[in-house]
Amino acid sequence: MRQFGIFGGTFDPVHWGHLLVAETALRQVPLEQIIWVPSYNPPHKQAALFEHRIEMVQQAIAGNSEFVVSLIERNRSGTSYAINTLLDLSAFSPNIHWYWIVGLDTFKTLPYWYRRHELAQMCDWLIAPRLPSGENIAESELVCQKVEQKLKLESICIHWYLLHIPLVGVSSSLIRHLSGEGKSIRYLVPESVRNYIATHNLYN
Repeated sequence: MRQFGIFGGTFDPVHWGHLLVAETALRQVPLEQIIWVPSYNPPHKQAALFEHRIEMVQQAIAGNSEFVVSLIERNRSGTSYAINTLLDLSAFSPNIHWYWIVGLDTFKTLPYWYRRHELAQMCDWLIAPRLPSGENIAESELVCQKVEQKLKLESICIHWYLLHIPLVGVSSSLIRHLSGEGKSIRYLVPESVRNYIATHNLYN
């Protein structure tokens, strides 16, 4: 069976940390393809226009044939939920074993996700640690185990795997903050993304 990864997120903006996570997932599983799915209407945050975020992701992954961007969220009415995304992608691409790529902080919220019972049956989870050093991988595993145990109380069984990546201290919020203060974001994002942010004055 073919194996695809879904990398959903706000990507506001996409940065080198996202790209490193996606590349690691691609090789570690391994996956045939990773589908980047920018959220149209994220449930818990305000974000730059969808068109801007799509364009930045497209520029960031240009030249990598194993990365593709999905516009499936563009026509989504209401809030963007993971289960709706996965159902739609599965309809277009049947007979796929799906992996959902998330950061550790996001994975911790899984017990509160909309229609999590269905979602757990449709995909496995690839977790990107977000801790200060590789020495804390055991701590990341403990967090994941606690999430698994909490879901078991609802009779939900999940399969998760930690991604073995160099831990990079960069985040979209940091980039927005630096941009808002007029400070350099060079080397935090691909150069094409940095130029796009500057050209469209996105976070000032």
